[in-house]
Amino acid sequence: MYKYIMIFLMLTANIALAQENVSGTVTDEKNNPLPGASIVWKDTDKGATTDEKGFFSLPMNPGSHEITVSYVGYQSVSLMVHEPKEIKVQLQPSKRKSLDEVVVTTKRNSLQKSYVKTANVTTMSSKELLKAACCNLSESFETNPSIDVNFSDAVSGSKQIKMLGLTSPYILIAEENIPSVRGASQAYGLSFIPGTWVESIQITKGAGSVVNGYESISGQINTELLKPANDIPFYLNAYGSTDSRFELNTHLNKKFTDKLSSSLFVHGSTRVSKKDMNDDMFLDNPLGKQINLMNRWQYNDLENGWVSFLNVRYMRDEKQAGQVDFDPDTDKGTTNHWGSEINTDKVDVSSKIGYVFPDMPWKSIGFQNAYNYHSQKSYFGLNQYNIQQNSFYSNVIYNSIISNTLNKFATGLNFTSDDYNEFVTVGLPMDVSRRDNSLGAFFEYTYDNTDNFSLVAGARFDLHNRLGAFFTPRLHVRYNPWEKAVLRASAGRGKRSANIFAENQNLFASSRAFSVINANGKIYGLDPEIAWNYGVSFTQGFQLLGKKAEVTLDYYRTDFQNQAVVDVDFSPQAVVFHNLDGKSYANSLQIDFNVDLMTHFSVRTAYKFYDIQTDYLTGTLDRPLQAKHRFFTNLAYETHIKEKGQQWKFDFTYNWMGKQRLPNTSTNPEPYKLNPYSNPFSVMNAQVTRTFSSVFEMYVGGENIGNYKQKNAILGAEDPFGPYFDSSMIYAPVFGQMYYAGIRFKVK
Repeated sequence: MYKYIMIFLMLTANIALAQENVSGTVTDEKNNPLPGASIVWKDTDKGATTDEKGFFSLPMNPGSHEITVSYVGYQSVSLMVHEPKEIKVQLQPSKRKSLDEVVVTTKRNSLQKSYVKTANVTTMSSKELLKAACCNLSESFETNPSIDVNFSDAVSGSKQIKMLGLTSPYILIAEENIPSVRGASQAYGLSFIPGTWVESIQITKGAGSVVNGYESISGQINTELLKPANDIPFYLNAYGSTDSRFELNTHLNKKFTDKLSSSLFVHGSTRVSKKDMNDDMFLDNPLGKQINLMNRWQYNDLENGWVSFLNVRYMRDEKQAGQVDFDPDTDKGTTNHWGSEINTDKVDVSSKIGYVFPDMPWKSIGFQNAYNYHSQKSYFGLNQYNIQQNSFYSNVIYNSIISNTLNKFATGLNFTSDDYNEFVTVGLPMDVSRRDNSLGAFFEYTYDNTDNFSLVAGARFDLHNRLGAFFTPRLHVRYNPWEKAVLRASAGRGKRSANIFAENQNLFASSRAFSVINANGKIYGLDPEIAWNYGVSFTQGFQLLGKKAEVTLDYYRTDFQNQAVVDVDFSPQAVVFHNLDGKSYANSLQIDFNVDLMTHFSVRTAYKFYDIQTDYLTGTLDRPLQAKHRFFTNLAYETHIKEKGQQWKFDFTYNWMGKQRLPNTSTNPEPYKLNPYSNPFSVMNAQVTRTFSSVFEMYVGGENIGNYKQKNAILGAEDPFGPYFDSSMIYAPVFGQMYYAGIRFKVK
């Protein structure tokens, strides 16, 4: 497979390099660049537009030798060009009387799929994030069919996400293209990023870019935070819900000069009262509090090509879960009442500096650095889990072109160091501390004919003290066969070390014994996880009864060569971690249909099918707690914006989940047996937002309006220190309806 990919890349690259271009710059009468100027071969539809530096590049056209350069408000210029060369065009203002001002407005979808990006990327804007009044990143995907969200257990209240049927450890989760949720933060890290800090989220299905690392297998999620240069002076969001959760988000921004600006983000949250809506004597959600601070600096000197960011963050998160009567002062470490505390401290410092060569806008160099400190001290009944991770990440990236701007490349070096101090007590205490170091080099080539075809082919070579020396290839291809249609394909390999305890903390809240077999590997005795991901997707936009509509079909398959299998079917009283012996794969099929039924009224629907199987010790089984079928729809309506900014917004989301295979409990006594499969169920969420002006709005909403609750969510809840206790078999909400309200206030 690899050989064929490389042959294909070399042939494609040679073909691409054989093309020749006319390139140059377009300026106004004062030699200022004119971004967006049009350059077109006469009597054809072949052309290009200038970038922010006034630069353009256009393939030679055998059918025409005359180009026309035009810009609104300036006199057009025609030039004869018979051979590839670089030209400079200076336009003069039009002598005609200026046109009256015309204001054109258009609606930009809050969930955007590109027809021109090479990878299968969906971008969620801040407008989409507001639909669910989301409080943190793990709750930001409720209205997105590409990501599945569900509770990880019935104790901690944390949510886990899945893409292509695989959990978050197989997704590279990055913050401004620096890997962020990994290692010790896999279980709860998504809840440490407040939703109001987020400017947009890019979701890439399938193999991602090699620039960001080798660990992604099913896809990448990149979060872009609010930029100080674009932020407003003051923002306030206050939130409260019927499950006694209260949040306050405040943003302060100061622009010191036209180049230097800074933002201070302050987030505080708490849950103050105990709720037990399913009467199992366990808290439905943990008590807790979180303080989260970030100071962010941005320096822009676009004239000289410099852009830089500096972020400093501190976070403290405390959770108390377990039985309603649990008191940590008297019951911790005893069997009086079952309880849990999870206390986390985080310190993050990151910087990015980029330089764009002023006379060569296609050439740039970037340098990213990040230091992360993560300390978690926790216990779950009599089980204890403490982990401290110190990480350093550094990445230098050089971007340029090969011959012309149709052929671009990015190359660089990457260094990562993770120092884990990890202690596990499940029965006997274990010290599983370790240090991981890796050094890698990458090269990513991009060809884009600026019309209907593009290709991104990358590869990286890494040296890792536990994973060894290895090669990671990735490929993305886009082709637009006709108008409003795009066909994409991707393939790539990923490799990672599974942090089996940090990634499966939900299993600590059970009576399962932990066992690792095949223990001759270098990571907890296991071998590295290796998988290939392949996928195709097709999107067609069209008009349906005069309204904008779009349908997308995508299919992805992940094949594991090795996997750290988490086997909860071997025994209800044990979890066994072992290397894959046989096959493990995940097939994912998704069909989306989106239509704007009327002005300001949009409908999004999706159907998903999963076929995920693994060879466990007891045989080949479907992945537990994973529905094969899922249906999703989202209805969004908003009124016209009035003169002072008044507007109503309505949003409704419906999720239907098919039956899910439950872990094997057949050897338990009858009262502690579960059915082999769960029942299908549905969940409905809704929100209404009233905007009173451009600076103030209120919202109210409800989650799980249908009040569906999983029965017997905690197995053996009445005897939590007995052999049949298990809170990890969660496939549906464990609490009922929840309603919330909040306000947003801005100073612009």
